[in-house]
Amino acid sequence: MAAVYKTLSAKSSNEKESGERKNKQRVLILSSRGVTYRHRHLLQDLYSLMPHSRKEAKLDTKTQLHQLNELAELYNCNNVLFFEARKGKDLYAWISKAPNGPTVKMHLQNLHTMEELNFIGNCLKGSRPILSFDAAFEKQAHLRVMKELLTQIFGVPKTSRKVKPFVDHVMGFTVADGKIWIRVYQINESEPGKKKTAADGEEMDVDAVPKKKARSTEFDVNLVEIGPRFVLTPIIIQESSFGGPLIYCNKEFVSPNQIRSDLRRAKAGRYNSRTEQIKENRIKRGDLGLTTHGGRKKEADPLSDQQLFK
Repeated sequence: MAAVYKTLSAKSSNEKESGERKNKQRVLILSSRGVTYRHRHLLQDLYSLMPHSRKEAKLDTKTQLHQLNELAELYNCNNVLFFEARKGKDLYAWISKAPNGPTVKMHLQNLHTMEELNFIGNCLKGSRPILSFDAAFEKQAHLRVMKELLTQIFGVPKTSRKVKPFVDHVMGFTVADGKIWIRVYQINESEPGKKKTAADGEEMDVDAVPKKKARSTEFDVNLVEIGPRFVLTPIIIQESSFGGPLIYCNKEFVSPNQIRSDLRRAKAGRYNSRTEQIKENRIKRGDLGLTTHGGRKKEADPLSDQQLFK
C-alpha cells in the first residue's frame, strides 16, 4: 500500500509549488422513503468507502427533487448521490453535479453488499481509491459525461479532511451490454515465499530451483474483491441539476414495472387459453353425443343403480 501511495503521490510536491487549484469535492449521500435493509447496507458501504461524503436522513418527497440542491448548498456539497426506492423493490440512483448539473438517472440492480457475500478483502477506512475506467467510456458522448460524474463522485481528493495517506483499493467501472458494472478490489501486497511446493506436495527450497528471471519488486501485488458490487443502467441525462431538458434518453431501457406487467399478462393469457380450450372440448363432446343426448342432458334411467340406490 505504501509503495502504491508513493507512486501516485510522487508529483504532489511539484503540484503544491506550481499553485494549482485544489480539488474540493464533497458528496451528499441520502435516500428516499421505502428503502429495504439491503439498500441501507449499500449506503453504509459507500459511505465507508468515501471519506469526503456526508450521509443525511431520508428525503420525504420523490417528486420535488430540486430540494436536493438546497440541501447540498446547506451542507456545502457540490455532488449529490440520491437513491430513490420504488415499491420496495426497485432502486434508482441519481447522480448530480449541484447546483448547475448535469444529472444522470440510473437503474441499480444486481446488488451485493460487503456482508452479503462474505468478501475476504478489507481496506483501511479513510483511504483513497484508484479509479479504473473501461476504454468504452471514451467512445460515446453520454458515457464521457457519466465518466466525469463518476470520477467526481468516487474520486476522493487529497485535501479531504477525513482522508488518510493510503491508496489500498481499486474501483473498476466496466461497460458491457449497455450497463456499467462496478466492482471494488483491495490491493493486497504480500512478500514472496521462501519455499516452493513441488508437484508431488513436498516442499523444496527456492534456491534449488533455477531462477528464470530476477524480481523487479519486493512484493507480490494482487487484487482481492471487497465489495460492494452492483450494476447501473443509464436511463436519462438532464442538462441541469434535477431538472432541465433531456440531453440523453436510453430508448432500450425497459422499466421493471413494465416487465412485471408483461409477465402478469402472459400468465393471464395462458389461463384464458386454457378456459377456452375446456369450453371447446365440452362443445365437441356434446356434438358427438358423449355427454349429452341431442344437445340436451340424458334423461335419467329409472332402472339405473343411481336411481335405485339413492
